[in-house]
Amino acid sequence: MVLDLPILPLAFQFTSPGPILVKLGPITIRWYGLLIASAVLIGVSLSQYLAKRRNVNPELLSDLSIWLVIGAIPVARLYYVLFEWSEYAEHPDRIIKIWQGGIAIHGAIIGGTIAALIFAKLKQISFWQLADLVTPSLILGQAIGRWGNFFNSEAFGRPTSLPWKLFIPPERRPLEFATNEYFHPTFLYESVWNLMVFALLMTLFFRALKGKPRLKVGTLFLTYLATYSLGRLWIEGFRTDSLMFGPLRIAQVVSLAGILLGLAGLAWLYLYNRSLPDVVPITNDEGDRGMG
Repeated sequence: MVLDLPILPLAFQFTSPGPILVKLGPITIRWYGLLIASAVLIGVSLSQYLAKRRNVNPELLSDLSIWLVIGAIPVARLYYVLFEWSEYAEHPDRIIKIWQGGIAIHGAIIGGTIAALIFAKLKQISFWQLADLVTPSLILGQAIGRWGNFFNSEAFGRPTSLPWKLFIPPERRPLEFATNEYFHPTFLYESVWNLMVFALLMTLFFRALKGKPRLKVGTLFLTYLATYSLGRLWIEGFRTDSLMFGPLRIAQVVSLAGILLGLAGLAWLYLYNRSLPDVVPITNDEGDRGMG
C-alpha cells in the first residue's frame, strides 16, 4: 500500500521580534548587546580550553581577551562610521550608540590584530600562536553576532521570493524596495558559513589526536582569513546596505585581499617550508612543530 503524503516545501520565514529583549524601567537589554556579550564570554572560555590543550597558560588568553575587546570594538565602530560619515555627520550623537548596530567585522579584525601584536610583543610570545588559539573563537563569535543583525532588521539582502526569506518592517526597508516585504536573510547565510569555517578550524586543531602531524604555527589564522573571506565575498553581493567606496563594495575588496593573503601565507608555510615573520624570534623547529 502506497500512502499519498503531501510534499512540504522547504520554507523558512524569519520575522524579527524587535531589537529589545526586555525593558525594566530605565534599563533596556537589547538582543544585539546580549549576543555580543555572549560571543565574548563563549570565545574566552573556548580559547582558554584550546590553550590548555596546547600547554599554554589559559590566563594569558583571558588577559588577551581584554586587549582584543579594547582594540576591536572601537576600531570596528570607527571603520563603520567613516564609510557612513555622510549620515553620522548629520547625527553625531549616534556615533556612540553601538547597541543600535553598525560594527564592521573587518574593522574589528584590524583593531584586534593590532592589539594582539602589541600584547604578543609585551608578553614575548608568538603572535601566530596566539592567533591560532583565538581564531576558532573569533569565527564562532561572528556566527553568533550575525543574529544581532536579525533582531535589528539590518544587513539583509535583496528582495526575494525564495521559500527562505526575511520579513523587513516598512521603516527598515531601503526606499527603492519600499513595496517589497521579503529579503534574502544574509545574516543567516553568513552565520551558517561561519559555523562551517568553525567546524573546519576545530577539525584542523584536533587533527594531532588522530595521529597526524600538527599544523605549522599560523595555519589556523591563515585558513580562517581565506575561508571566511571567501564566504563574505559572495554573500556581500546580496547585501543592500554595503559600505561603499565609489562603485566598490568595501567588504568585497577587503575579502578579496583576505583570500589572497591567506593563500599566500599558507603557500609560504607549506610550499616554501618557511616560518611566518613574528614579533618574537621563532625557531624553525617551533615553526615546524606548530599546532594541531
